[in-house]
Amino acid sequence: MLALYAAAAQSAIELVVQISARTEGGGRDQPFLATKRNADKALAANGLNHIILRPALVLGRNAHGGTALLRALAAIPYLLPLIHAQSPVETVSVDDVAAIVSAAIAGELQSGTDIDLAASEALTLRQLVILHRNWLGLPPAQVVPIPASFAKPVTWMADIAGKLGWRSPLRSTAMAVMSEGVLSRRDGQHLPSRRLATAAETLEANPSGVQDLWFARLYLLKPLMISGLALFWMLSGIIPILAPTGASRHLLPFMPDGLAMALTLITCFLDIALGAFVLVRPFARSALFGMLAVTLGYLAGGTLLEPSLWLDPLGPLVKALPSILLTFATLAVLEER
Repeated sequence: MLALYAAAAQSAIELVVQISARTEGGGRDQPFLATKRNADKALAANGLNHIILRPALVLGRNAHGGTALLRALAAIPYLLPLIHAQSPVETVSVDDVAAIVSAAIAGELQSGTDIDLAASEALTLRQLVILHRNWLGLPPAQVVPIPASFAKPVTWMADIAGKLGWRSPLRSTAMAVMSEGVLSRRDGQHLPSRRLATAAETLEANPSGVQDLWFARLYLLKPLMISGLALFWMLSGIIPILAPTGASRHLLPFMPDGLAMALTLITCFLDIALGAFVLVRPFARSALFGMLAVTLGYLAGGTLLEPSLWLDPLGPLVKALPSILLTFATLAVLEER
């Protein structure tokens, strides 16, 4: 951002419209908000004509991050477990944000304006989740408040996922913000002449369809699908390594001892590698395709060398078929944008 401001100051850029966030309150010292706050201060001190917009939780037709998590929580069957259920949350429609950006570019806002964008109401997280549940067309469910201490293992795992490239909305920054709620600055500037749509009005303007229900139900299953595949493949490699002689015995009728042992170890390390790489976001797609290729290779090899395994009571080959389906399902939901 600093490089952008410096370049703008040396060019013909007449106005910088910066979409920032409320950077005080809960989570203010987290790097995400701290860097935003530093960028806002640097822009104000740069001398450029600028307008800073600070939207509350942005709702719209599509969902990502926090709004995706809202829909996922709303779709949980029977009970709705919520941490910080009573925290207040202000919202703003993405259409309103776009309209105000357009107004800023058109010169309708004064240079130096630093303004919060939020509808006049503030719902609790509980009310917002229930509102989304009604929007999805689901029957009522009992909200179960969860102590904030229960969030620590979840945020710990979400932070690790973040370091691996996954954009989880349950990371420590989001949870720190939610401990206080998402509220605009009461002493900040507001829009005196523009009424912003409420959360209910935003959802009513964008009726849900079956694709929204599928997305909401799959959202929390996605990390379980990925971690389940990772665990399955890593254990598939680790367990034979613990007893390599026994694991290689199936290959002895078809090749020498040394080759059987080498092939067993190679496939074990290959399984472990695929299980590890699927956890790293930049490599996840390649790892999933690798899982499909290796599984098909195992099935082909097993069918050629020992076709009786298809009729084995424990079903070592048959059990690979659900793994293939789970891999395809994970590929289908891998992209987030």
